[in-house]
Amino acid sequence: MEVTDWPDEPAERVRELVECVLDQLDLDGDVEIEETDEAITATVEGDEEYGLLIGRRGQTIDALQLLCFQAAFQGMRERKRVILDAAGYRARREEVIVERTDRAAEKAIASGDEVELDPMPARERRVAHEHLKDRTEVETYSSGDDPQRRVVVAPLITE
Repeated sequence: MEVTDWPDEPAERVRELVECVLDQLDLDGDVEIEETDEAITATVEGDEEYGLLIGRRGQTIDALQLLCFQAAFQGMRERKRVILDAAGYRARREEVIVERTDRAAEKAIASGDEVELDPMPARERRVAHEHLKDRTEVETYSSGDDPQRRVVVAPLITE
């Protein structure tokens, strides 16, 4: 791909970059783009095993998502979030985080002690905080420095 072939529209830049990476990884797949006022979402669909694209603990897809964001809005002031998913990885990961956060909340309530979750990226920490924000028996906060930053679930003492 030559620079002169680079699309003007951010969503098309995202599509182009993801398709190029799929080609380089020798993976087949369709890149579906959905754009709203808040975000551009690129979803890779197909019959392939996308483990290579997703990477260990999502590190590869997270890195590609960041590259897509930077490429999409290079030289532009107006920006929005870019979300990249493959084979439903983001939804499955969110389910795991919700389950772990629920278990941590129950453990914190039962024991009266704080419970630390495993380190996770900001996007995943946000899922944990949002999931527990309406539970009146616990509070959450983040602790530590990236990449070891984690969510802590603490019981609220009510008397």
